[in-house]
Amino acid sequence: MASSSSSSRQVKHQVFLSFRGEDTRDNFTAHLLQALKDKGWTVFFDDDTLKKGEKISSALSNAIAASILSIIILSKDYASSNSCLGELSDIMDRKRNPTDKYIVLPIFYHVNPSHVQKIGGTFKTSFQKHESKQPADRVQRWKSAFQEVGALKGWHIGGKSDRYETEYIEDVVEYISKELDSNCTSVSEELVGIDDQKKIILGLIEQEHSRVIGLWGMGGIGKTTLADVVYSEICQNFESHLFLRNVSEKIKNVGNESLRNELFSKLLNQKGICINSPSIGHPYQERLNNKKVLVVLDDVSNPDQIEFMGVKHFGPESKIIVTSRDRQVKKLNENDSLQLFSTLAFNLLNPAADFQDLSCKFVGYAQGNPLALKVLGSKLYTKSRKEWESEVDSLKQYAEPKMSHILKSSLDGLRELEKNIFLDIACFFKGEKMDTVEKILSNYYMGAMSGIRNLVDKCLLDSIDCYSMHDMLEEIGKDIVRQECKEDPGKRSRLWFPEDVDQVLRYNKGTVSIEGIKLDMFQMDELQLCPSVFESMLNLKYICFYDSKIEKGYRNPKFLVDQVDSISLPNKLRYLCWDYFPLKTLSSFNPKNLVMLILRSGNMEQLWNENDHMIPNLSRATNLELLDCSYCESLVELPSLNHLASRDEDKLRLEGCYSLKKFPQVPSHFCYLDLRETEIEEVPDAIKYLHKLERLLLSKSKVEKVSINISKLELLSELNLSECPMSLKLLSELPPYMQNLNVQYCTSLEKVSFADQNLYQFDSLGDDLFGMLFCNCINLNPESIDNIEENAMLKIGSLAKKWAARYDWKYQREDFPRLICCFPGNKISADKFKYQRMNSSLSLKIAPNRGSGSRFLVFAICLVADLTHCHRFKYLNCICEYHLTAAGGGDSKSYISKISFFDCSEPNKYNGDHVFILSSNDMVEEDKNYEEASFKFYIIDNDDEVNEEEDYNKVERCGVHVFYVDATEKRVAGNKRSFSHDGEEGDGGLKRLK
Repeated sequence: MASSSSSSRQVKHQVFLSFRGEDTRDNFTAHLLQALKDKGWTVFFDDDTLKKGEKISSALSNAIAASILSIIILSKDYASSNSCLGELSDIMDRKRNPTDKYIVLPIFYHVNPSHVQKIGGTFKTSFQKHESKQPADRVQRWKSAFQEVGALKGWHIGGKSDRYETEYIEDVVEYISKELDSNCTSVSEELVGIDDQKKIILGLIEQEHSRVIGLWGMGGIGKTTLADVVYSEICQNFESHLFLRNVSEKIKNVGNESLRNELFSKLLNQKGICINSPSIGHPYQERLNNKKVLVVLDDVSNPDQIEFMGVKHFGPESKIIVTSRDRQVKKLNENDSLQLFSTLAFNLLNPAADFQDLSCKFVGYAQGNPLALKVLGSKLYTKSRKEWESEVDSLKQYAEPKMSHILKSSLDGLRELEKNIFLDIACFFKGEKMDTVEKILSNYYMGAMSGIRNLVDKCLLDSIDCYSMHDMLEEIGKDIVRQECKEDPGKRSRLWFPEDVDQVLRYNKGTVSIEGIKLDMFQMDELQLCPSVFESMLNLKYICFYDSKIEKGYRNPKFLVDQVDSISLPNKLRYLCWDYFPLKTLSSFNPKNLVMLILRSGNMEQLWNENDHMIPNLSRATNLELLDCSYCESLVELPSLNHLASRDEDKLRLEGCYSLKKFPQVPSHFCYLDLRETEIEEVPDAIKYLHKLERLLLSKSKVEKVSINISKLELLSELNLSECPMSLKLLSELPPYMQNLNVQYCTSLEKVSFADQNLYQFDSLGDDLFGMLFCNCINLNPESIDNIEENAMLKIGSLAKKWAARYDWKYQREDFPRLICCFPGNKISADKFKYQRMNSSLSLKIAPNRGSGSRFLVFAICLVADLTHCHRFKYLNCICEYHLTAAGGGDSKSYISKISFFDCSEPNKYNGDHVFILSSNDMVEEDKNYEEASFKFYIIDNDDEVNEEEDYNKVERCGVHVFYVDATEKRVAGNKRSFSHDGEEGDGGLKRLK
């Protein structure tokens, strides 16, 4: 039978293998297991056995729940094993769930399938024995599962066929590989338009005489992605396979021979192959010729590179996929081009009969280029024959239509709205997030979203997280703008080329024609701006002066404005991004149309002069979605921002505003405020109005006082006050269920208290990581430490019910939900940790289960360790080894749990002993009538820079608290258990933490 290794929790597998060990362990099952592993599949397999009468272990149930597929090897004595039948019952429970799509594959190993389905032959005898020893309901459950698996399609080994068992194993592994591959979401399902192309490439690969398949096109067309999708789908069908990326670049860096040696080493599974001559020796030729291989050569620039890689020596049925920007490398042939074109022009795999002749003409124009085929096909979709003929006539004007001609013909048919949107994205917004682009364009163009959708439908725009387009389309768009006025860039609609921007700004040559300017200031020299530089650009709606190399604390301004108080900006501005903004204020235009205002590392002291009522101020910016003034070191104050339109997270960025002293006035719907590294001294009483605030970051600020009204923020899940100054002494009435409370290095902090837990809703918060970090808060008084301990135990007690309810799912995660609490000290509370001892190990008695149902044990641990020599808190891990002993000689179990501190932030140095209170979803166990538990603790450091001789991770004292969580055996929706109540050490009910 299959069983769990109880020493490790991080088990991940795709296949659960159920078998009767005595029948097949040393022959068929062993060979099948090896074959599955050779294909790269992870298999849950062991040959431990359970004692007679014992229920299937929770570890096995979890292993079945975590798998994708089960293989049942039904041998002659399979039904005689209680363990096997328990596994089978759990497997078939999953199979019956219509939403699960769980795969079960039986192998009838030298048994008659009808005997399984009808419980005949030796199986009848086995079940009769069970009926005399086991409860009737359990045997009936086993029978139902056994009969159901007998009715499933599988493999019958040992029947009339004279095939070898190895041949059956090959069939099983091939079938399983296809099933598991189809269960995984492929990249092709997530990318626009790639499925049709994938089908074409797969069709070419299936052709017997098709050996080298080429994907040709300009960079960015998706050739590598398409090749990767195809490679992933078929690589298991070949003896050896390799995806060789960036061939041209690697040849340039390491040379032809080195790259070929890498290829041959992988294909022949031999390290250190070294062929330093252009020719390939006869022994290597023979070995390659005996191999059926799949090789992808990505980004080939010359046909000679393909030949040099020795592809002609690859064995029969080998396939080579080549991606390239070079025309000389293979492109899609005429038939495949026609198929791709047809999928977009007709939504069919072949042209409609009336359009066959015209389709062939367009395919000829496209010359095998997938982008041209897509653009042409999309443009002609649903159009009449007359419109098709008109498009042919427009291309006839060129003797040999080039790619650019074909793409330009598609742009010529755009409406004015679509053309403007296309040019804006090509010149300014390519690669920007979709929601950002949509908000900016929708504020200026009526029907912008419709125009964007039409561009996507025409394959002129891609939309996967961000808006992008093919490099050639971008260049065509920019060339259209250049043609508006070749001689004078000041008379063009859009500027992006550094020399053109420099010319217009340096010599004040702007005109009403200019609608947008984008410039990477890193690429130009310093420039003195005159106050009227933008006055003639009345239609200017986009300004983007950015530094691609901008870094925190580093300033490299390029625009100089000596003796200038303000620069006049046009009122049509929708997007203003100006890194190192040179002026002290922005009171020079009406911001009513602004959607984005980004002034990183600017020189402003205030955004607007609020006292000058003759000048429109930021209160007019009712469309503002983003305000980014991060690292504006001179910014002293902000106007009221209550009118901000955005409801999205991270739309107010004030990090690093070192002179900002006043807490900003923001709308009540804000859920996130980043005020790190500011001069803000107080979290005011008005904080209570931010009733939707979830995250408040004030680390390295100057906060001295936090209003008690913070207790009214019921949704607050994160408060970061780490490294605040010497004057922060009191944190009162904090929300008790915050997920992350970080006040590290607040050395003056003396008093901490939490609000009444009954006023808050715990279930609304997540459960990935709870952190309570008071490291180096060396002045905390005893009452505050008691409050911190009590709050930590309150959270663990509440989390215990959640974790126990999800007990069946805990094997499906590598990163277990956990709670980490840390504060200075060397004592463990006797009230909260009844069991404690010096050093790093202890044993305790498990309270008897006096209830009528089953229950779970949830362990909370407390450790004291000296962190004096610890500089990298986030690399620490707590390792807990524990052993559970069952009463009456029952089965005992050993486990290892790891709690990682990796997500926690860190100061630079810690002072002396610290107390850790820790618990994890990985420390929840179903009680199997256990009577004793023993523990051993370690704190290890995963940092490579650690001096191994330093013994600073020693656990000096340890304690354990057991939460008893009672559960009914009744299963509820979602495969969870229902819970009646939870309790603590020594009682069966809930004991409220004061």
